[in-house]
Amino acid sequence: MKILEICAGSVESAIAARDGGAQRIELCAALEIGGVTPSAGMIAEARKIEGVALNVIIRPRGGDFLYNEYEVACMEQDIRTCKQLGVDGVVIGALTAEGDIDTATCKRFIAAADGMSITFHRAFDMCHDPRKALEELIALGCDRVLTSGQASTAQAGIQLLKKLVEQAAGRIIIMPGCGVSSANAAAILQATGATEIHASARKSVGSGMLFRHSGVSMGNPDSDEFARKETDVNEVRAIVESIS
Repeated sequence: MKILEICAGSVESAIAARDGGAQRIELCAALEIGGVTPSAGMIAEARKIEGVALNVIIRPRGGDFLYNEYEVACMEQDIRTCKQLGVDGVVIGALTAEGDIDTATCKRFIAAADGMSITFHRAFDMCHDPRKALEELIALGCDRVLTSGQASTAQAGIQLLKKLVEQAAGRIIIMPGCGVSSANAAAILQATGATEIHASARKSVGSGMLFRHSGVSMGNPDSDEFARKETDVNEVRAIVESIS
């Protein structure tokens, strides 16, 4: 059986992922910067969605994956909050300045998770030695690693993804992600031997605002404040059908 995980940036998107047939959701905020930890309120509302597993990303900010003690303490607390809210798993990642897995920090996260499923996110794609990093994640007891094969997209990273699946030999799940769509999901799984895949399956959704004050931006001056991206239930269905 092939498993589809959808990266959802809202409760609405999480519902669309479930309705489209995804088996698991990775709940995030700020997907435009790669995802950060969503609010406790969003997690609690997403946890009410039945029929789909819920994982939550634990990432305090955008940018690199080298964290200071204050950030690590915040992440530990976020993990404990996820545990209290009944989340199925957390998605973690931390690196050393040299580009290795920060195993000491990850051990703290895993201890805080207290039995929840552990996915190591695409910080893996910033490691200097992916083969060594994979063995370290296996030794830590992680359940899976989300990776593009250290390439710009999972399709471009197929060669390394296949090698990682072979190296893992069933000891950890290799989950390709980044640039996955209904047009390439099945091919990526077939070429790599992976059994799980990760996609965002998003489309642009217009704002319902009638009054629009143009020329004012809340962030990037080039951004459109009256559009956002949400999970497309039809694209989720199309991915599910393609990999079934």
